[in-house]
Formats: sequence, structure tokens, C-alpha cells
Amino acid sequence: MMEKLIARTKNILLNPINERGVIEKEKTSHIKLLTGYLLLLAAIPAIAMLLGYWLVGTSFMGIRFHSFDLGLRYGITQYVSLVAGAYITAFVIDFLAQKFKATKNFDKAFALVVYAYVPTCIAWILYLIPSLWIIAGLAGLYWLYLMYVGLPTMMKVPKKEQTTYFIVSLVVTVLVTIILSALLGAIFVSKSVFY
Repeated sequence: MMEKLIARTKNILLNPINERGVIEKEKTSHIKLLTGYLLLLAAIPAIAMLLGYWLVGTSFMGIRFHSFDLGLRYGITQYVSLVAGAYITAFVIDFLAQKFKATKNFDKAFALVVYAYVPTCIAWILYLIPSLWIIAGLAGLYWLYLMYVGLPTMMKVPKKEQTTYFIVSLVVTVLVTIILSALLGAIFVSKSVFY
């Protein structure tokens, strides 16, 4: 099973267009995709954050510190954000599908989102060194590309509706994600590490 996950990840990274065609033919439920792929994938940045803040440390106002507590809080926040974000994004894409003459199918929308997360989660291993988080964040640009090219295959959106569907889905998702991140930050990261 692990070999299949590794092969899927490699194909998404190196040949995303062809792999979308393979994924589109599969009938995988969002629950199976969550438990068999996303929960493992989301652990990469979460563990990297934990280890990065704990073992490597970070600087604040010229003072270097290591914090298991902060790493754990950021790791949990990252993990929950990725999993919840996948569901929110898939819900938005599925909800908007009929408005853009696309096929309404939550499982396909969820697969689109989860597989688009692959390069971002792999790149976020750079969170092992907290000062490199900006470079890891650039992988989000590839996520945007995978989402855009995946819409016609996974959601059967007509070409003329593709760009508008993508932009509207992205804007709604970003707004919801900002609210979710603020709530999670308030819950998990609000305690000061300097007490």
C-alpha cells in the first residue's frame, strides 16, 4: 500500500495532467481518501513544524529559542488546518459546481483538493528549519496550478467557465480559511511561549 501512495505522490509531482486522468476514473470516497492519504500527507508539515521549533529553534528579537510547546501548537494547528481546509475547499468547489456548469460530486472535489496539496505538503518539510518557511510557502503556487488544471478533469467544468470557477472558488476558500486559521490560532497558539 505504501508503494502505491509513493507512486501516486511521484506521479502528481512529475506528471500531474496524466495522473489527473487516472484519478478521475477512480471511485474513491472522501472518507477513504482522508484516512488512506490525507491524514498521512498532513502529518509531514505538522511533524516538520514540531521538530523545527523544538530542535532547530527560531529567533525572536535577536534571541534564539527552542520550544517544544510552540512547535507542538503550530504542528497541531497546521494539521487541523490542512485537514479542515481540504474539506472546506472541496465543499466550496462542490457547492459552486452547478453555477459554473460543472458536475456536482463531493468525492471528486475532495480528490482534486487533496491531490493538489501533495507538492505543498512535501515542500513543507522545510519547516524543519523555521526560517525557511517562506520558501516552503512558495509551493502554494504549484497548488494553485494543480487546482486550476484539475478542474476540467475532476469536475467536468466547461473550458469557458474554468477560470471564473477557479477564481470564485479560490476567493471563497481563502476567506473561509482565514477565519478558520484565526480561530485555530486563538485556540492552539494564543498562549505565549515567554511565560
